[in-house]
Parts: sequence; C-alpha cells; structure tokens
Amino acid sequence: MLTNLHLSPITSLGLLLFCGYFCGQLVRHLKLPALLGYLGAGVILGPSFLNAVGMDQLHHLGFITSISLGCIAFVIGSELHLASLKKLGGGIIVVILAESLMAFILVTAGTFLLTKNLSLAILFGAMAPASAPAGTVAVIQEYNAKGPLTKTLYTVVGLDDGLAIIIFGFALATAKVLLASPLDTVTTSILTDLWQPVREIIFSIVLGALIGGIFSIITRRTSESSDRLILIFWAILTGVGLASRWHLSPILVCMMVGFLFINTSETYLAKDTRAPLQQMMGLIFVLFFGMAGLHLNIAYLPQLGILGLVYILTRISGLIIGAWFGAWCGHMEEKIRHYLGFGILSQAGVAIGLALLVKEELSSIPGAESFGVQILATITATSIIFEIIGPLGARYALLKTGEIKGESK
Repeated sequence: MLTNLHLSPITSLGLLLFCGYFCGQLVRHLKLPALLGYLGAGVILGPSFLNAVGMDQLHHLGFITSISLGCIAFVIGSELHLASLKKLGGGIIVVILAESLMAFILVTAGTFLLTKNLSLAILFGAMAPASAPAGTVAVIQEYNAKGPLTKTLYTVVGLDDGLAIIIFGFALATAKVLLASPLDTVTTSILTDLWQPVREIIFSIVLGALIGGIFSIITRRTSESSDRLILIFWAILTGVGLASRWHLSPILVCMMVGFLFINTSETYLAKDTRAPLQQMMGLIFVLFFGMAGLHLNIAYLPQLGILGLVYILTRISGLIIGAWFGAWCGHMEEKIRHYLGFGILSQAGVAIGLALLVKEELSSIPGAESFGVQILATITATSIIFEIIGPLGARYALLKTGEIKGESK
C-alpha cells in the first residue's frame, strides 16, 4: 500500500483526476460507461487497495462531492421543461409513485420473510426508493442520449428522491412505534418523524425557487456567457451551502434552481447559459465518481450475506415492475414501459445518509441498536453493487430504445 505518500489534498485531487481520466478511457474501449472507470480509479486509490488517498485528504475534499452533486442536480432541473412534462402527462406521477412504492413493498416483504422482524423489514423497505441520479445523468450525458425515455429518466430520477424522503419518514415513524415501549412518547414521535420529511421537501423547494428567481433575473441582464457561468456556480454553491446548513436536500434545491431558470428564460438564453457548464460536466463526473470510489471500501462486500442479496434482488424487481406498471397505467410508450426500470437502479449517497439517520435514531431505543448497525452495513455494501449495475442498466435501456446513436444494441 502507498500509505507513506502523505499527499496534500490538492495533490490527491490531481492524482484522482489523472487516474480517473485513464481508467475512463480504458473502460470506454470496453464499450462501458466511462463513469465506471472513474469509480474504479477511486476504489484503487482508496482504502480498498493502494490507500494512496487517506481519510484526512477525503475530509478536506468532501466539499467537492457536494458541489458536483449540486451541478448534476442543476442539469437535471434544467432538463425539466414544462412543455415536455405536459407531453409526459400525469403518467409520470403515476410512474414515480408506482416504482417507489413497489420497491418499498417488495423489499419489506422479502426482508420480513427472511428475518420475521417487521420493524427491520420496514426500515429496509424505506431504503429502497432512494436513488442516485448522478449515475443515470452521467450515462445520458456521456452518450448524448435523446428521446422519450431520456426525458422520462431525467424527470423520474429528479423527482423520486422527494417521494423517497416522504416514504422514509412514514416508515421510520412506524418502525419506531413498533420498537418503542413508552406509549406516552408515541404520538410525539410520530408527529416529529412525519413532519421532518415534509419540512425538508417544502423548504428545499422554497429555497431553490428563491435562489432560482434571483439567478434568472440577474442572468437575463448579463451578456457574457463566462459571467453567466459565475452566476451558475453562485447559485449552486449558495444552494448547497444553505441546504447543508438548514438540513435540506441539496438535490431538490439545485434542481429547483435549474427548473425555474429553464422555464422562465428564452430558449437562446437558456442554451447559451448552460453551454459552459455542459462543457465542464466531464470534469465534474470524474471528480464526483472518483470521490465516490474513494469512499467505497470493498471490505464491506463480505457483509452482504443472504440479507444483502435479498435486498438487491427485491429492490431491482420492485423498481422494474413498478416502473412498468406505472408506465402502463400512465399510457406511456411501449419502449418506456419495458426499459424505464433499468435506468433507475443506481443507489448510493442518499441511501447511505438515510441508513446513518436510522442508526442514529435507533441508538436511543433499547434493543434496537443492532438494527441500525445492520442496516448501515448492508446498505453500504449493496451501494457498491448498485453503483456498478445502475449505470450499466441505464446504458442498456437507452441502447434498447435506440436513444444512444452510433452504437449497436
């Protein structure tokens, strides 16, 4: 191991970019998404293998992940044109409800059949709807995919985390009631746990709308595209920073900024403003997935066990079946029905964050501490798997629907 390098955070970042670039090129030659190479570079440089980038450097570079995620969320929001959403119709809401709820139901059922513990099963089910939009967006951007499925994927991965937060709030409240013994604290616990996700979503949207409104007004009065790039990063940095300060969702905040801007601006202005950021997305993806790889420790994989395999299989089944059913109920195109579920399998940061919250919440309930530890270990291990199969699933779906040009199915 290269534990004696003692690299500065900036040098570590340079090493990550260098290795990420070449690993990405190698993976491209294998006809796979480059982000898998970026992820692999992080894994190789991280604690799993060389340990060339230590925890101290990661601590100092944590803001890179937050800013990158904010940029990705802004891009998602700027793809959500109201005209396109109207064409998708109310079916898109049905799809988001169906895929999230079906994932929750199947994971809960599968975990309960295995463990015979309803509280544990509900908590695992609460993890399932949370997605990682970065993987899907990176594949779409890399292959310049265009078409109905691409538009649907942008919408679903952009909005389903909001529903995932609500499902998590209800599930956590229910599980705590089942586990808690003092009956006089049950009502207060339920109200608190249910208000938190609702508060997070409402205030995230309000904050994003406020920043987005200011950003849109100033941008319309700015003539230089380079100046607009400065304003984009002002909006993203402010959104991410305030979301972190007030415990809101940076994804929803920055997505709302992009959504408001794209739907209140002339087409030429929107295109000209986004262009500099689009040119930087390759760099942003190398940084984001490289940092994600640094945080992944394959030592967690042996902890998967049967429970981890059940979680993986039931979550995949729930998302694919739920997306098909929702698209069918929403009268969407046949190719969207068949392949949408394959494009939304990624899971990472949000799910791990929710698992950490579960561990913290259950630590004060006698006899439930082990549940939190078990959930965190399992979600961390399964996230490694989903970080790999998620982008592959998105590429497969876009290839099968013909929305990636120049490559055979």
